[in-house]
Amino acid sequence: MTSQPTQQIPVIVLAGFLGAGKTTLLNHLLRSARGTRIGVMVNDFGDIGIDAMTVAGQVGSTVSLGNGCLCCAVDASELDEYLEVLTRPEARLDVIVIEASGLAEPQELVRMLLASENRRIVYGGLVEVVDAAEFAATRERHPETDRHLAVADLVVVNKADGVAPEELRAVRETVTALAPRGAVVEAAYGRIDPELLFDRVVPEGEIAGQMSIEDILYGSEDEEHAHPHAAYDTLSLSTPVPLHPRRLMAFLDSRPEGLYRIKGFVDFGAADPANRYTVHAVGRFLRFRPEPWPAGEERLTQLVLIGSGIDAAALRKELAGCELDGPDDAPDEHSMWGVLRYVPQPDEEPREDTP
Repeated sequence: MTSQPTQQIPVIVLAGFLGAGKTTLLNHLLRSARGTRIGVMVNDFGDIGIDAMTVAGQVGSTVSLGNGCLCCAVDASELDEYLEVLTRPEARLDVIVIEASGLAEPQELVRMLLASENRRIVYGGLVEVVDAAEFAATRERHPETDRHLAVADLVVVNKADGVAPEELRAVRETVTALAPRGAVVEAAYGRIDPELLFDRVVPEGEIAGQMSIEDILYGSEDEEHAHPHAAYDTLSLSTPVPLHPRRLMAFLDSRPEGLYRIKGFVDFGAADPANRYTVHAVGRFLRFRPEPWPAGEERLTQLVLIGSGIDAAALRKELAGCELDGPDDAPDEHSMWGVLRYVPQPDEEPREDTP
């Protein structure tokens, strides 16, 4: 089995109707970028700003935002062309965010990404932003809202501070019912932690998780009092015991609501002793990539699970049940078939694991 590139750029689709707050969320991600280089693809530059700067452009433009981030104005027909530009090694981008408004139906953009022949990208999820205060009216004006939520990987119930607690609970319950495959988080002013969407690059000399100058400067830009990031849960697992391929696939096939991202490395032991497998799951999308074990490195399964309202103890118990239990628990010769279904082959579209 040949090794594949160890670094792919996640491409996140950001959707939501006018006024939901997706531009505010996008600007928050840009201001929180610090050392993370973000590529943004939008129809209209007008509302994308960094600091006091507003960029204006036309279709076919590319503008540097001055903090290592790039912004392109494109239409749907140019999607692959600009993905090719943004994924060139010299751009050194860590993540790409596509604002769906005005480009296409969100699910069409997702299909285009999954069908893309660009091997330098990986699907990063469909994020749908809804306005908590206007949710009922939005559904009435835009019946397609329900269809968009049904395919979302993550739903951000924005402006959560602007409604009464009982109304917020009702909105969240409705959204959760309409988005059975997605995690649901609440936020004010689009302030979700970037780590929920992508791995933030920590600049040298900075401690992961510490408050940055950007946090201090922009924490109260849109409000009189700063609001915390949307809450989410993280579970980390590290074990020297190889995992059974079939049991891990059973776990992944039945992963619970609210579990938004899974990332890390898996050791399948004797089932493939030459390789470790990087795993990338977002929503129901799943991909494995084999790569040779680094020389001299301890063979560990290392996973990080990110979600909202997840039961960490139950998940840890389920993952422990995937560990091999002695020599009598050795996988058979066909045990890797389920895993290999999610290893993209040359000239093959990636799979989306749909329930």
